Amino acid sequence: MKALKYLNKYFYKYRFRLILGILITTIAKIFALQIPALIRDSLNVVENYNTHQLIELSQVKSQLIINILYIVAAALISGFLTFLMRQTLIVMSRLIEFDLKNEIFQQYENLSLNFYKKNRTGDLMNRISEDVGKVRMYFGPAIMYTMNMLVLFVVAITKMININATLTLYTLLPFPILSISIYILSRIINKRSTVVQQYLSRITTFSQELFSGINVVKAYGIEKQTSIDFNELADTSKEKNISLFKAQALFFPLMILLIGISNILVIYFGGIQYINGEIKNIGVIAEFIIYINMLTWPVAVVGWVTSIVQQAEVSQKRINEFLNEKPSIQNFETTSSKIKGTIEFKNVSLTYEDTEITALKNINFSITQGKTLAILGSTGSGKSTIASLIARLYDTNGGEIFIDGIPIKNINLISLRESIGFVPQDAFLFSDTIKNNIKIGNENATNEEIIQSAKAAYIHHNIDQFNNKYNTLVGERGVTLSGGQKQRISIARALISNPKILIFDDCLSAVDTETEEIILNNLKKYSQEKTTIIISHRTSSIKNADKIIVLNQGKIIQDGTHNELISKIGYYQDIYNQQLEEKLTGNE
Repeated sequence: MKALKYLNKYFYKYRFRLILGILITTIAKIFALQIPALIRDSLNVVENYNTHQLIELSQVKSQLIINILYIVAAALISGFLTFLMRQTLIVMSRLIEFDLKNEIFQQYENLSLNFYKKNRTGDLMNRISEDVGKVRMYFGPAIMYTMNMLVLFVVAITKMININATLTLYTLLPFPILSISIYILSRIINKRSTVVQQYLSRITTFSQELFSGINVVKAYGIEKQTSIDFNELADTSKEKNISLFKAQALFFPLMILLIGISNILVIYFGGIQYINGEIKNIGVIAEFIIYINMLTWPVAVVGWVTSIVQQAEVSQKRINEFLNEKPSIQNFETTSSKIKGTIEFKNVSLTYEDTEITALKNINFSITQGKTLAILGSTGSGKSTIASLIARLYDTNGGEIFIDGIPIKNINLISLRESIGFVPQDAFLFSDTIKNNIKIGNENATNEEIIQSAKAAYIHHNIDQFNNKYNTLVGERGVTLSGGQKQRISIARALISNPKILIFDDCLSAVDTETEEIILNNLKKYSQEKTTIIISHRTSSIKNADKIIVLNQGKIIQDGTHNELISKIGYYQDIYNQQLEEKLTGNE
């Protein structure tokens, strides 16, 4: 139960609902337990009339009508209070589920990129959905049925003992067997249910990956093999489901069997006591039978509730693992900071925690506000790492980064990122309209501002050709658009926020050189007085930069302007000549 202690704060938050629910449960069961006594009295009246005829028939009818009205009233009040009990306790569990999901989601947003590299998306989704759902069962049904059982047991068994202690003992004999049997069966169901959930996750993951990569499946003609693989997975899942349903099928028959045994015991031993004169009225036997049927479900629920608590414990333990995770990127400054755009790297080094690859080694450079820095280098040289460090998606292992002369860790993280327009290598678009994807950069942007940003990114003319124009849905991850269109929409998204620092991480790789030239000219006009960092593998993209640094294996091997670098023998000159030759021969 250690993991579930984390949830005590929610019990305290909704303590008034919990107390009210317990109070309503108690009153509802007190009214419900008046019914067996009223039925007993009614049968006793009829029995006394048939045996002794000491009262008039009209009096018997009058008494029966009064008892019936009491029974109906008690049943209605008990039913209404039971409805209120569910409204109080089950709604409380839904409110806690809402709070817990929000807490987890906020924690997911706060966690750093390293966390997402170590954990699968499917597992993250499972914990915020399936695991939270199981925890909700602990707050709702488990508490409700436990309180229901305790109140019913205390009141009902007290009444039964007062009426006939010996018959009560015989009546309750099967109940421990029922509870233990249901507990064992619930554990079996729980284990098999877990396996079923695992296979459901596998089928979901398999299907998701297949549909996401449908182009590859069709291009390589492997539909038949993927269908075979899916069928094998589905067949195994079917077998696990059948195994689960076989166990579940035993639940109610077992409960009905033990209810029947309890009824037989009451009738048998109660009948013997009635014959022997130990029980004066036959109504007592009827009353005990009703008590048995009222107590059976709460007793059966003991095993089920135990299983719910076990599942909630496991689920909350999984949830706590992420809730207790501390973000590696901490916001040390709470006051807002005004960013101008001067950037300086001093002996900066970074080794990625997950791969232990050293991406940068003793990097030194500076760029003043309003200037353009270009970064060139081979794959894996550390270009994107510099961009990520400026946005503080990672923290350095060595050295320090300064923004406007202030250590980057001393700058408010929210202010820093709001001042940066970041276009990453992988142009990610959400499954939404083009308009809303661009507006992510500025939620308050007008239609005119959206169009201007799109024109600057040289994508407006493409959008204007779509049937729904800016209201066109782009599909999951922008699947309905070409790579170049996605990149240009990402650029428009960065521009519309009017940032102080612009970072373009190889974001023109999917466009032709002519389109690239148009976009770069537009960006040159747009980025005046903004600090701009362009990362590219094309020298044509960075030739107009105020400063160019060349990276190789995490180190700066060359720096200077375009004209300075093409005049020096080295990596930049070789790349420039190679790309120039490809352009002249038409092989680019």
